[in-house]
Amino acid sequence: MVHIVAVQDPVTASEFDREPTAAELDAIDREMPVIRAEVDLLDAQIMTLDRPASELDARRIRRARRRLLTARRDLATRSAMTLPGVGA
Repeated sequence: MVHIVAVQDPVTASEFDREPTAAELDAIDREMPVIRAEVDLLDAQIMTLDRPASELDARRIRRARRRLLTARRDLATRSAMTLPGVGA
């Protein structure tokens, strides 16, 4: 069996072979509170996978959901305020 491979390296970097741009890093920073809240909710839900949820677990999940909703609302509000012609 003969394998066909490229003889030389590509001239330009592929889409996945580059560092994130400043704009992409800024977007990640803006979304970080939502990402953290999602991770907290997921952690609270994972804790109850192998056992019945206690009242403490239920409160932990409710609090994590509220934090996630708050983070999403804040992100949406900040995003709406940065649109041209809004909030100024």
